[in-house]
Amino acid sequence: MTTSTGIPNLGAMSDFVGEFEVTSRLTDQVYHCRFSHLWNAIATRHSDTVDTKFVVDGRRVVVGLAHTAFVRFTEKHGRGLSDREASFVAAHYLRERLEQEDERPLHDVSAEDVTRLIDQIGIQ
Repeated sequence: MTTSTGIPNLGAMSDFVGEFEVTSRLTDQVYHCRFSHLWNAIATRHSDTVDTKFVVDGRRVVVGLAHTAFVRFTEKHGRGLSDREASFVAAHYLRERLEQEDERPLHDVSAEDVTRLIDQIGIQ
């Protein structure tokens, strides 16, 4: 039997990640970010991702996490990545992009970047 040591999905999904601010390293612009929710994008965008939605300064931003990274995580750790953990990964990626003033409405994150962020955050 495998024991989960991850971060559980407790509370409302919109509360998984608290509101946060990101300051651009280029211009010192401050972005106000709020996590909304996540969903499996296979049906909605026909992409092999788990999509996470944020509101950044009133604009919708989607961060799509490559599903293959979830499979790799499960194979390595013997448990699935929780929705809350996925939302943390997406928030970290969004923070990195906004620090560079990358304000696109859609970010597709590679499996390598998802894995890098999982390791950086320390999720096991």
